[in-house]
Amino acid sequence: MIKRQIPNLITLCNLACGVLSVFAAIAYQAPVQAALLICLGILFDFFDGMTARLLGVSSPMGKELDSLADVVTSGVAPAAILFTLCYWPLGHLGLRWLLILFLLIPLFAAYRLAKFNIDTRQSHSFLGLPVPSQALVWVGVALTQSIDYSATGTPWLTVVFVALSLVLDVLMVSELPLFSLKFNFKDLSWKTNSIQYIFLIVCAVIIALLHDWIAISAIILWYVVLSLFTQRKHA
Repeated sequence: MIKRQIPNLITLCNLACGVLSVFAAIAYQAPVQAALLICLGILFDFFDGMTARLLGVSSPMGKELDSLADVVTSGVAPAAILFTLCYWPLGHLGLRWLLILFLLIPLFAAYRLAKFNIDTRQSHSFLGLPVPSQALVWVGVALTQSIDYSATGTPWLTVVFVALSLVLDVLMVSELPLFSLKFNFKDLSWKTNSIQYIFLIVCAVIIALLHDWIAISAIILWYVVLSLFTQRKHA
């Protein structure tokens, strides 16, 4: 019985990180700490499935619990971070609209996760942007210390964030095929793994040019763009 519950306990750690992230963002106005908690939650999310497979205790309950945790950690928590970042430059201006627009993030995340659970086509690659990947875009934004979100002259950032959040919402529930990041280790030639090589080369360029956590966001967006141009024929 204990062995069967180990993956579920790891999933609950993911959920706990998500709840604490929301508290950090809203109650303590600490987006950086909130973003780090999302990262920790996503790490737990990675290990719960791997642990379940290693122990041979995968179950439908674990799958559902995993989705519930992801709604909070990768859906509600990023929305809370965005609301916090955009509240300071805008104050009460447009506060209701911010709440409505950022509320869409957990709603689309929940729909995406429910859709993923019953979609048998996504065993090896994804259709649409995974919810944790969407969350990492906002993690990169929150961790970027070079942006002064409290400055009075930065309301334009809110417009950018709102527009980007809407695009990511649509991508989560879209049918866009995303290429697999796995290499074919039986044949490491350029011809067989060209997309993966191009992705890694540009990722290295992004990291070298940006020298900041915003590179995480840029890499996720680059992954989507490259998939858009290389996977259309598979759609």
